[in-house]
Amino acid sequence: MSYAKDMPDLSHGDDAAAVNSLRSAVMRLSRRLKHQRVDESLSPTEMSVLGTLSNCGSATPGELARKEHVQPPSMTRIVALLEAKGLVGLEPHPEDRRQKVVTQTEQAVVMLEESRRKRNAFLATLVETLDEDEWAKLRAAAPVLEKLAHL
Repeated sequence: MSYAKDMPDLSHGDDAAAVNSLRSAVMRLSRRLKHQRVDESLSPTEMSVLGTLSNCGSATPGELARKEHVQPPSMTRIVALLEAKGLVGLEPHPEDRRQKVVTQTEQAVVMLEESRRKRNAFLATLVETLDEDEWAKLRAAAPVLEKLAHL
């Protein structure tokens, strides 16, 4: 089955407008959520790496670079910054002595929990302005947005 033939043309008409609106709304909401940080000394990229470690567990810098869509040398610098701040530790790789495994520290776990609470509270305040029908549509769309975020 060729998905390209079966997919609607999203570059014209109502579909194009919907894609444009979705892009704009997601970007604007993302920026607003990024400002709801607990630790202003961390960059959004550093927060994202900590979130990846929290969600996926320990990883090598190369694995983190792939998951975060950055070059390995950039990830090496990010990991070094996080280690200097006490948010990650480096352990020997169990099978390859040339590599290290990055693990989050307890300090990172606590900071991420606090950050998530703050961002969830901010988002909950926005959601309270929706009517029941809008909230139901947003709840139904959440799994689809989650799927798009992980493609």
